[in-house]
Parts: sequence; C-alpha cells; structure tokens
Amino acid sequence: MLDLFLSAFITLFVVIDPPGCAPIYAGLVKGASHRQALTMAVRACVIAMLILVVFALFGENLLGALHIELNSFRIAGGIMLFVIAMDMVFEKRTQRREERADKIRATPEIEDVSVFPMAMPMIAGPGSIATIMLLTQRAQGTTETLVVLAALAAVMLLTLAALAAAGPLMKLLGTRVEAVITRLLGVLLAALAAQYVIDGLKAVLASA
Repeated sequence: MLDLFLSAFITLFVVIDPPGCAPIYAGLVKGASHRQALTMAVRACVIAMLILVVFALFGENLLGALHIELNSFRIAGGIMLFVIAMDMVFEKRTQRREERADKIRATPEIEDVSVFPMAMPMIAGPGSIATIMLLTQRAQGTTETLVVLAALAAVMLLTLAALAAAGPLMKLLGTRVEAVITRLLGVLLAALAAQYVIDGLKAVLASA
C-alpha cells in the first residue's frame, strides 16, 4: 500500500505542480489582502479536491453519459489558460488591477480567482483529471482507491501551503522582479496551454 501511495503521490504532485501554481496565483491575487488571498487559496483547493474526487469516483461514467471525451477537457482547458497567459504577458491584468484598486477602497471585495482559473483548470485541469481517473481505474478494491484519494489529499495540502506562501514571497522580491517573473510565467503558461491543445488534437486525430 505504501508503494501505491508513493506512486500516486509523486504522479499527482508532478501533474498538479504546486510550486508552479504558487507564483501564478500570487500574480492573480495581487492587490488582495493576505486574508483574502488565503481564503481564495483554501476555496480553490477545496473546490479542486471535490472536482478531482468526483472524477476519480464517477468520471468515466459521467463523461460517457454526457458523450464528452477527455480530450475535450484538454483543448478547452488549454484555450482558457492561453487567455490568462496573454493577460499576464501584456500586463492587461495589471491595468485591470489598478482600476480595481479604487474600488477596493470602498469595498473589500476583489475578483475571485478561486474557481476560475485556479480550481479549474489550473489545479483540477485536464492533466490532473486524466491522472486521477487513470489511478483509480488501476486501483483494485476500495482500499486501494482510498489510498489513491489519500495521496490526492496530501498533494492538495501541499498545494494549499504553496499558494498561501506565494504572496509574501513575491512581496519580498519587489515590484520589478515580480513583473519580470509574471511575464516569464505568462510565456510558460502560454506554452503549457498550447501543449494542452496540441495533446488534445493529437489524441482526437489519432482516434479518427
């Protein structure tokens, strides 16, 4: 059981990539208070966990009932991530944040990024959904399924810790360094988004 846990944990950790999600999250919640950022981080992880658990237990039947292929998630998720990446690269998001700054003085509410894009598709994206479905399909019996879900819970706790620490770390780096990192991450995110779309199209063409 330990081997199964470690195998599932490592696989999910690599796919979800908590260290990679953290700086992107820090860029998305710039201007939010520490409490607001932490609340959104908790909400994002809880929602992502629920999504992945649902797909782990009922994913194959759900997609089959809706006549939706998993490759559709790859393509749609890639397109959504590409839009976010373009905003990061060309600083359109920065302009919107400055416009929201005046509104924040009157109300503590800011744009909630916990559901989109953090919970879905950043954390519970096409890759993690496909991975958790594959792991649970390979699991034999209830005990092994629970071990896989325990590995998922451990990865989600690490993801929450990474998101919670992202904001203070980015503040220490300074505005200029943060801007450079944000643009660089935007380029990397665009490449990741393109890869999602390419993988989805390749799979569709291969099955045609």
